[in-house]
Amino acid sequence: MLYFWILFNVFALGMLVLDLRVFHRPGHVVRFQEALAWSAMYVALAGVFAVLLYFWQGHQAALEFVTGYVLELSLSIDNLFVFLVIFNYFAVPDEHQHRVLFWGVLGALVMRGIFIGAGVGLIPAFTGSFMYSEVFSFTAVFRSH
Repeated sequence: MLYFWILFNVFALGMLVLDLRVFHRPGHVVRFQEALAWSAMYVALAGVFAVLLYFWQGHQAALEFVTGYVLELSLSIDNLFVFLVIFNYFAVPDEHQHRVLFWGVLGALVMRGIFIGAGVGLIPAFTGSFMYSEVFSFTAVFRSH
């Protein structure tokens, strides 16, 4: 299982490097048609992965992947509004927005990994205190009624 996680991370990093260093090397304004083409390519890539997952792991795993993908895609729509607000506030030129967004996403992935690792390391240290918090939460809920 560890082999697949390593392979997945290498693939994801490879796609990020390919995106920034090959496809978007010169900073340029990303127009609607180009953005639509890139979006279609990434959705198609997810579709191919779902088909591979279907034949490799079965119907349930493919359904869970597609469900998670559609959920994440729908939840990411509000991020577009946030990006527009931030880009306008800091007056990021159109030709630099892709590079700024790329490094922001990469930074978020690195920070997420750090916090997940720290959380996994801290859970054993506080296992006993979770029992107390559950008792206090249970008591508070029933005392409030």
